[in-house]
Amino acid sequence: RMPVSVPAADRRQRASAAFSLSLLSLVFSVTAFSSSYWCEGMRKVAKPFCTGQSKGNHCIRFNSPDANNSDAVQYIWETGDDKFIDRKFHAGIWYSCEEIINEEGEKCRSFISLTPAADRGVLWLSIVAELLYIILLLTGAILMSVEMCYYSTVIDGLKINAFSAVVTVLAGLLGMVAHMMYTTVFQMTVNLGPEDWRPHTWDYGWSYCLAWASFACCMAAAVTTINKYTKTILEFKHKRKTLERSLKIKYKFSDH
Repeated sequence: RMPVSVPAADRRQRASAAFSLSLLSLVFSVTAFSSSYWCEGMRKVAKPFCTGQSKGNHCIRFNSPDANNSDAVQYIWETGDDKFIDRKFHAGIWYSCEEIINEEGEKCRSFISLTPAADRGVLWLSIVAELLYIILLLTGAILMSVEMCYYSTVIDGLKINAFSAVVTVLAGLLGMVAHMMYTTVFQMTVNLGPEDWRPHTWDYGWSYCLAWASFACCMAAAVTTINKYTKTILEFKHKRKTLERSLKIKYKFSDH
């Protein structure tokens, strides 16, 4: 019984590993898609004039009676970086948020509205690809769970296994394309977007890393599923050859 039970247990382990990776990829992708931390950075903003009792380093105190004079304002802008303040911002697929000076909270804007008109179509393609990526991941995870709980013939299990492998590979390709398209759109928005949004410094955030981690888990699930399918086919071929040899030996003995 050992030679029969060990491959079956190995198949179950591979199926559970593929399902776990696919589920992890799905959780990562949904979290990244719904968050706004794909990119983070700083915007350099001119400090406003202090009004009323405003104090601190977040505004410019100008005691001259002609504070609104254009020469005075020009002087303020030319005095260097100490007259500017760094304002944190973070952006995702759906919206971009930045902190409010002298107040708590953030001010958010739709990222789609910030994108240059020429690149807006690419952003929508990225969004559609991300949605399809999530749908295919969910489909693959459901198929893998059905295969794990399927106690009929092994042939039916192999059919489900093959289909889930195709779906997962297709999901991974769509996810990769979607992430790359968003990266391109964001870089174009940094260069050609509105003046009151362009960041001074920026880098990719945890959501962006999570999106690529989801892609890595998806491809690992696909490889595990394909490996399981291939190994099962090879086991069947090996058993078939063994059976044919044993039958040939029996026929030889019966002839004698």
